[in-house]
Amino acid sequence: MLSALPISTAELTKIDWESLLTTWGVKLGAALAVLLIGLWIARWLANLLPRAMGRAGADAMLSSFLRNVAYALGAVVVVIAALGTLGVQTASLLAVIGAAGLAIGLALKDSLSNIASGVMLVSLRPFRVGDVVTIAGQTGTVETVRIFQTVLSGPDKQTFTIPNNLITSSPIVNLTAQPLRRIELVIGIGYGDDIQAARDAALEVMHADERILAEPAPDVLVYELATSSVNLGIRCFVRPPDWFATKTALNERIKLAFDRCGISIPYPQQDMHLFLHGGTDGRTLSLDNLLREGKGALAAPTAVKPGNDAG
Repeated sequence: MLSALPISTAELTKIDWESLLTTWGVKLGAALAVLLIGLWIARWLANLLPRAMGRAGADAMLSSFLRNVAYALGAVVVVIAALGTLGVQTASLLAVIGAAGLAIGLALKDSLSNIASGVMLVSLRPFRVGDVVTIAGQTGTVETVRIFQTVLSGPDKQTFTIPNNLITSSPIVNLTAQPLRRIELVIGIGYGDDIQAARDAALEVMHADERILAEPAPDVLVYELATSSVNLGIRCFVRPPDWFATKTALNERIKLAFDRCGISIPYPQQDMHLFLHGGTDGRTLSLDNLLREGKGALAAPTAVKPGNDAG
């Protein structure tokens, strides 16, 4: 078997294995120690950064983002130091890494745009960890902002992972940035109903709910005289955590209050009047008479708005 090797047995016996193991074994051990200890120190320093920034009152999202960046940079430095311990010329290595980085950067320009977008999100801070936002068509609570992606927790316990470049290139709606949030309901009542009675009923319901703030005061306005209804704008302010529950409760309670007051909530409809003309004596016949007599003609029907007649 040894004769099949490119190095003969005689040549193998001439190798100073003890010196080779001593030289390279020490280098390998040192490089491994530098790698393991360096990565541990990099992780420790990266974890120390959020705690230090937290004591300084920095934003949690900024602290988390900088922690990830610091660990990535530290890991690169540690790997280069470990290779230098093995005797690798790091200057040449850095040149190779630079050239490779340029090629990789051109190939991964979309990923690099995510990094740039992540830096913009952390710097400009249109939202913070814990805010409820609508970004890239998804609504949820901000969990974390990573180097490449932002993670949201949806209302149905989904997890949305959104690339950062999609966030900075589309509108960002922060639903909890302000201390107050407005509820706006548009409810139609019939043209024959009393507007003031409907306004009083809606205001009574809103004043009875402790979640609705007294300032700014709730109000009820006539938004539109629509085709089939008078549309009322029912508005009030609540704190952001109470917005959804209060809105759904108001829909039910206002409907019940309108029922008690005899106020109708109409649905879109049209009245159609049919005029039947005919008969030998010029009489205007009803549909029943026309069917019984078996004669006459049906005039073209006319569709009109509610409350009007067409002749």
